[in-house]
Amino acid sequence: MHPDDFAPGMVWLVGGGPGDPDLLTRKAERLLRSADIIFYDALVGDGVLALADGAELVCVGKRSGRHSKGQEQINDLLLAAALAGKKVVRLKGGDPSIFGRSQEELDHLAAHGITVRICPGITSASAAAASGLASLTLRGLARKLTFVTAHARAGEELSLDWDALAEPDATLAIYMGRSAAGQIARALIAAGRSADTPVMVAVNVSRPDERILRGRLGALGFLVRAISEDAPTLLLIGEAVTPRPTPVVRADQKTQC
Repeated sequence: MHPDDFAPGMVWLVGGGPGDPDLLTRKAERLLRSADIIFYDALVGDGVLALADGAELVCVGKRSGRHSKGQEQINDLLLAAALAGKKVVRLKGGDPSIFGRSQEELDHLAAHGITVRICPGITSASAAAASGLASLTLRGLARKLTFVTAHARAGEELSLDWDALAEPDATLAIYMGRSAAGQIARALIAAGRSADTPVMVAVNVSRPDERILRGRLGALGFLVRAISEDAPTLLLIGEAVTPRPTPVVRADQKTQC
């Protein structure tokens, strides 16, 4: 990355990945080390923040519906820092463009003449599939991959196209799905998805306390009961996440090209 790619008064929206600092892109790490100030989400891993080289760290995130800052406040903080001539990083968990509300920040900054760029990151669905030794797609069985957020306002039902989501050849990656897991399972089954569809529940993906739980769609509501409401939880649903045996290679077995 050329130094001119991060001039004073510029903002980078940076994907912090799922939590493991080793899953950051090299570009993201360089931006963190070059920043004057970093506004970060609550789900950004401590190991990722440790890569910041003397930058001011400001938490603007939320956990389980408890907001540290509202979106309008975050927009204004980013703008003020950029207008003050600082090199600004807006650090988001996962990928900034997947349920990261990036467009609102982009629009606000651009409207005031601020140069903004995006550095993508590994999203939790990809990291969860890797941890579970699963594929998000599978030839002949899982031809589609759909990202869904299960976030809804308190007291409101999820408003989703359940008929489309229930198609048997799709893998569903459902973010923030812990609280709505039972409702999701019932709606998908009512729309025609088999209750025996494999599910994988990934908690604290890529972190030292990561947990991978497996089961069937019909039991999804029970599967998540042991998970804390504050724990970042991703649901993967579909034939692609069916557990498969891992080959055992003997010590005396030679590999051939």
